[in-house]
Amino acid sequence: MSKFIEKRFPIKGRKAGQPRIAASSYLNTAPLIWSFMYGSMQNDVELVTDTAPARCADMLARREVDAALVPVIEYQRIPDLAIVPGVCVGSRSSVRSVVLVMRDQLDDLREIRTIALDISSRTSAVLVRVIFREFFGFEPEWTESVPDVASMLLTADAALIIGDPGMSFSRDHVVVYDLAELWRRHTGLGFVFAMWMAHEHELKKVRRIDFAGAREEGLEHVADIASLYRQAVGLPQNEIKSYLLENISFELDEEMRAGLDLFYRLAHKHGIVSETRPLKMLGSY
Repeated sequence: MSKFIEKRFPIKGRKAGQPRIAASSYLNTAPLIWSFMYGSMQNDVELVTDTAPARCADMLARREVDAALVPVIEYQRIPDLAIVPGVCVGSRSSVRSVVLVMRDQLDDLREIRTIALDISSRTSAVLVRVIFREFFGFEPEWTESVPDVASMLLTADAALIIGDPGMSFSRDHVVVYDLAELWRRHTGLGFVFAMWMAHEHELKKVRRIDFAGAREEGLEHVADIASLYRQAVGLPQNEIKSYLLENISFELDEEMRAGLDLFYRLAHKHGIVSETRPLKMLGSY
């Protein structure tokens, strides 16, 4: 978690036999991990948090954890994974926290020639590539950078920013495009950014975790989450509640699944992933 949250709410250590799971400390994951940190399931798992979703994927790939809340593109890259059904971090329209920030000297996205990508991102970095290749018909030059809009725009026409930093930067002299809105405009579908995933060899242990129940408990505590994160993310409590309840979707229904399937197909079409493996759901084993 952020240093602010860790200092006030230290995370409990591991007990023998507990599954070890990882998730980022971004605000949009809070309803999914609240129960494991402070609620009825806090003694069921050892929770490891990191500020970057990309590093959670790395921990899962290195088998340092049994399950993790992982950028969805990593399912096509990390072998032998299964997905926890029904639970996700996604958006049906405007996500607010995954944005492409363009210098206001440019008039249109089609004028962009260079984009700096937030190094914290995996799925969103692929999404912005897909959007430009598939929907705009060209590809800018890509670089990677730590998530700082001002410094990124010194050397690039636009910057991809995700997570809490995507909601807290200055909007002066920039034009902001919401990537979930762009995806919706061109596909008519919602977009899934992250899902719980587990190694196939750890399924017996991971099956004991009620991820859907944890989500429901977390959503019941959105007011508590808003109070806790208010200082850390620098947003009013009512804005945090609106973001979690209106901008973020935590349920993988048929429409969100269709958006995920299309994203995988387009990533493969444009050579970003080498294959499109069908989704293996945890309950199907």
